[in-house]
Amino acid sequence: MKLTVIPAQRWGRRFRLPTAFACIFALVFFLAAQTVPPPPMDYVCPMHRDVRSATPGKCRICGMTLIPGIADPVEYPLDLTLTPRTPHAGEPLEFAFKIRDPKTGAPVTHFEFVHEKLFHMFVVSQDLEYFLHDHPVKSPDGTFRYEGRLPKRGMYRVLADFYPTGGTPQLTERTLFVPGGSLQTPKLDPDLSAKHAGNLDVELVTEPPQPLAGFKTLMFFRVKPAEGLEQYLGAWGHMLAASDDLIDLIHTHPFLADGGPQIQFNVIFPRARTYRIWVQFQRKGVVNTAVFTVPVSELK
Repeated sequence: MKLTVIPAQRWGRRFRLPTAFACIFALVFFLAAQTVPPPPMDYVCPMHRDVRSATPGKCRICGMTLIPGIADPVEYPLDLTLTPRTPHAGEPLEFAFKIRDPKTGAPVTHFEFVHEKLFHMFVVSQDLEYFLHDHPVKSPDGTFRYEGRLPKRGMYRVLADFYPTGGTPQLTERTLFVPGGSLQTPKLDPDLSAKHAGNLDVELVTEPPQPLAGFKTLMFFRVKPAEGLEQYLGAWGHMLAASDDLIDLIHTHPFLADGGPQIQFNVIFPRARTYRIWVQFQRKGVVNTAVFTVPVSELK
């Protein structure tokens, strides 16, 4: 039998597509690629990154407008100036907060509203007996100013909550001192007993009953009477949690609430410490502040 060997060059020519056919195939593939729909874009709450939607809308937790995509968090430098520079217990004191652009260093003058305000300020004393939640006023140059008094000597922690336009929401902590006080960490006894505030009573039940560091704790606040309960600054409640050594400061809002008697917050306590909890609800125009002390343990 005689075998015929076909040279590789001839073999290649026999099966090579004409140039016109190659162009047609390329065009078909190009058109097919153009008709593939782009992946859906998530809309996310700038304050609560776990709240997402395939369509525009409002955050179910805080009511803020959802934004397309997830912006990378960028820290905006904050300068806090006190007048007088050395505060004295019980005397007038001006706080001046100036926020700067992290890229240019220029003062930021435009901010987004967060819960009906441009700036939320929390102040907590070293002994965790003094608590303030208030709202500095913006000047034309972008500086936020607040006039108040600090009631006692010692260390204070200040938490600033603001949202620069074009940036990401910020929670920035600062420390200040009124000379002469003690810097010892206070010894806090657990206290989950029902509290009577301005015009309502507040009970707290946690799940699990013993909160664990690093795990989600469900905090159920039950208010009585619930009749006349109103949203306060765009939310059914506000909470600040502070560890006994004032290292951890957590500002959060209800996870589930509908104006009824039970309001649920979800919190992940970062460390095994004792935490002082301030929770605020509004009823018939009165802002009620209830205080609880919650011990947090390690998983064993």
